[in-house]
Amino acid sequence: MNQPLKQTKLYQWHVDQGARLVPFAGWEMPVQYPTGPLEEHRLTRRSAGLFDIDHMGQIIVTGADAAAYLNQLVTWDICLLAENQAHYALMCYENGGIVDDVFIYKLPGRFMVVVNASNLAKDFQWMHEHLANYQATITDISAETYMMALQGPRAIELLQTLTSANLATMPRFSALEDKLNGIPTIIGRTGYTGEDGVELFFPAEHALTLWQAILDGGASSGIEVKPIGLAARDSLRFEPSFPLYGHEISADITPLEANLGWSCKLEKDFIGQAALLKQKAQGLAKKLIGFEMVEKSVPRQDCPVISTNGQAIGAVVTGLYAPTVDKYCGHAFVPPAYAEIGTKINIVIHDKPKAAIVVKRPFYTPSYRKY
Repeated sequence: MNQPLKQTKLYQWHVDQGARLVPFAGWEMPVQYPTGPLEEHRLTRRSAGLFDIDHMGQIIVTGADAAAYLNQLVTWDICLLAENQAHYALMCYENGGIVDDVFIYKLPGRFMVVVNASNLAKDFQWMHEHLANYQATITDISAETYMMALQGPRAIELLQTLTSANLATMPRFSALEDKLNGIPTIIGRTGYTGEDGVELFFPAEHALTLWQAILDGGASSGIEVKPIGLAARDSLRFEPSFPLYGHEISADITPLEANLGWSCKLEKDFIGQAALLKQKAQGLAKKLIGFEMVEKSVPRQDCPVISTNGQAIGAVVTGLYAPTVDKYCGHAFVPPAYAEIGTKINIVIHDKPKAAIVVKRPFYTPSYRKY
């Protein structure tokens, strides 16, 4: 029997605001609000967007061997993290395929690993299987922890009205523990939109209180802020070319193929290291590209990619309208020979080849790379 969909503590709020809710990773989540995903996308780019992302999972790692344990589990070198720093990393299988992509926060006395909603049970089991003889404990705190994100160029300014902590001095990819609107909160200057902003972790019973406080704070300070659904969240992450599990990354895709070699410290030991070193030495059979449609058409996941002479060369993994750059774009895996910028390709949409061209990724430069 199908399991009933889970609902976040803001479910009724979303319903009351006229959100359209859809199944996502076992949850019933808002995909858009009455203003529509295009306006939600643009609002986040110009001011601030508020995201209910409590479907995401959080796992705490503690113990004398916590750092050593995590270091053999993920591609990034955990030893490079100072206290209250965070970094993106991947967990890989022995063959180099990706278990999941994660964000790791080094907090006082513990690490917090944030995982994708659809992968929480699988990830926790994978982590448990590799505890071995490490003196470490892993604890899934997802149920009691609420996660939301405030993203956009005015996000920090807005959040500052709710805390005495000096958020302006927080570097990108750092974290601090303080109070927001009187609620104990882990504030991570992280996010998945390409904009500045924060991801917030706090006791789940305060979800509605803090959500409303942020919206009210925007109204009282003259900062435009509105809730953002999954549709805009997808286009926001896609424009700066951030990967999404099941699209740009999966068990059948390695970090090197997905252009995520920068997140792998291949000189240190971790699960999948040998396979990635071998792949690097032998060369890639496929590579992730970005493309723009020359003929106006909407590419979708699984659309075939063919060469200009009709040869099948790959498939689209994400295809969307990119509002900020006003173009129809996509990501696809193709042989390296077709990955050169400027290469002409065709995307088969509704059984018709449509002209496209390989372009430089990302389509939109993230705010933290602009300075």
